[in-house]
Amino acid sequence: MIGRRGFVLGAMALAGCVGGGGSVVRVSAQDPAFLPQPNPAWDAWVEGFRPRAAAQGISPATFDAGFRNAGFLPGVIERDRNQTEFTRTVEDYLSIAASDERLSVGRQAIATWGGVLGQIEGRFGVPANIIAAVWGLESFFGQRRGDINVISATSTLAEEGRRAAFFEQQLVAALRILQAGDISPDRMVGSWAGAMGHTQFIPTSFLSLAVDFTGDGRRDIWSDDPSDALASTANYLARSGWRAGVPWGLEVALPSGFDTGLAGRGRGRDAGDWAAMGVRAADGGNVPRAGGASIILPAGSTGPAFMLFSNFNVILRYNNAENYALGIGHLSDRLAGGGPIRGTFPPDATGLTKADRQELQRLLTRAGFDTDGTDGVIGNNTRAAIRGYQASRGLPVTGEPSRELLASLR
Repeated sequence: MIGRRGFVLGAMALAGCVGGGGSVVRVSAQDPAFLPQPNPAWDAWVEGFRPRAAAQGISPATFDAGFRNAGFLPGVIERDRNQTEFTRTVEDYLSIAASDERLSVGRQAIATWGGVLGQIEGRFGVPANIIAAVWGLESFFGQRRGDINVISATSTLAEEGRRAAFFEQQLVAALRILQAGDISPDRMVGSWAGAMGHTQFIPTSFLSLAVDFTGDGRRDIWSDDPSDALASTANYLARSGWRAGVPWGLEVALPSGFDTGLAGRGRGRDAGDWAAMGVRAADGGNVPRAGGASIILPAGSTGPAFMLFSNFNVILRYNNAENYALGIGHLSDRLAGGGPIRGTFPPDATGLTKADRQELQRLLTRAGFDTDGTDGVIGNNTRAAIRGYQASRGLPVTGEPSRELLASLR
């Protein structure tokens, strides 16, 4: 749930997205940088924070319990100061979001929790496959929820000062969650920035929107049982304006001569009007008559086109990044049995198509430089393989793909 807190897409949203091409820097409480370290400035800050917390209703007992095993985390400061702005193409993003591995794990998760997802859909009106897609992108269906102490993380970031007011607000909210008895201090863990549970709620959003779906008196989004977390996500989307029966969107085929100046979010018109202009579903069927819709061309006029309905904007409330919302929509469709993107993406900046990049990965692996898969996404694993190959041939070691590199491997 990144967009509402303004962080870059990173820590958890694409957890497990490595496939063959990429690798994701993951953090863990087992890393010494994410274990409490002596820090007198943090100690002094905590004592100064104590009366401010009390003024907001945090009891001394809750405060002491929350901070008993908390401490300054230098790794959190490092991550906050050095967040990498990933500039994935939409083609890469969708490939990652609906990778074979993610689909396999997701289908298993739905087989296990499909009954619960159906009940949640019945209560909140948000489709089960949409909820599952958020689950899949945020924590790889619960496999990577984060294990950093939330009190430590938020207090470290509040003391550090770059976004002090925001993180102090999150810290107070985290202490209120402890005071309400939803979770014990030792189990309140999450990402390095304090996002928690199966679908990565920040503490303030938890207070506003988390629900006790199991009826045990606690809103436990950390449990191996994802019921409360998934229901909380559905509640978030429902409260953000999700309209039952309206799709998020779909891939469409545009008629010959389509005026691309009509495309773009905010340039909506009734779906019936688009249909009258010759716009069809990518599979050849009619577009849904579900009210106002816009058309976007995220990879340019030669790439796939998507028709977006009002629920796309609701997904953006969860994370205000267009690629993320497209990833949720596409993954939800794949989990429901839909097929891959039909449109063809143009070559990337190096002049390589996805098929070229996949061939590059296959040939590198065959040459003894394993890319750990052939998903066509150029990430750290593939770049390391390229560097190894270049070094072995006496070539300039750049780690960058190119048509010349591909030709040399053929």
